[in-house]
Amino acid sequence: MKKLKQLTGLLSLFLAASLIFTACNNGKTEDDTKNSTEKSEMKAGATCVLSATTQDTALTGAVEFVTQDGKVKMMLNISSLVMANKSVAVHIHEMGDCGDMGKMAHGHWNPTNQQHGKWGSASFHSGDIGNVSLDAAGNGAMEIETDLWSIGGDEKTNILNRSIIVHGGVDDFTTQPTGNAGTRIGCGVIVKK
Repeated sequence: MKKLKQLTGLLSLFLAASLIFTACNNGKTEDDTKNSTEKSEMKAGATCVLSATTQDTALTGAVEFVTQDGKVKMMLNISSLVMANKSVAVHIHEMGDCGDMGKMAHGHWNPTNQQHGKWGSASFHSGDIGNVSLDAAGNGAMEIETDLWSIGGDEKTNILNRSIIVHGGVDDFTTQPTGNAGTRIGCGVIVKK
């Protein structure tokens, strides 16, 4: 009988706690639920802070990566008044090292051993991002969403600890293996948030 009273008491306590929890959650709106669902779908993140490889370039920028619905979305912003009204090539390079004016980043990241080309064409490197047009104020932006990249996945898709290089010229998408994109004027390393 004593155990039955203890069990009844625990059950009553559990029921009371459940009612309180339910009452507190009833204040959530449909928008609150939608926002929390959207946040849970947008998970792992990485970032890259771009800076000039030489003092006379005056380049800054940031690249953000997030996983969403099984894909990686890249949001890139560049600012360089020196390059205003021009286009610059941007690539992911193999190594996460911006030393020696960006040369320590080595070549384009190409884990699938493809020919250099335009993003989305028949043949291109996983690091062949493309050309970004800068406006009269020297600002430019680009977005890519792909399942070819991952944040912390296997070696063929993982973008972490690689470099983003901004070149002084445009990528012609044909010259092998670099696209004849010119000198390395900006660099940053992709790191996990």
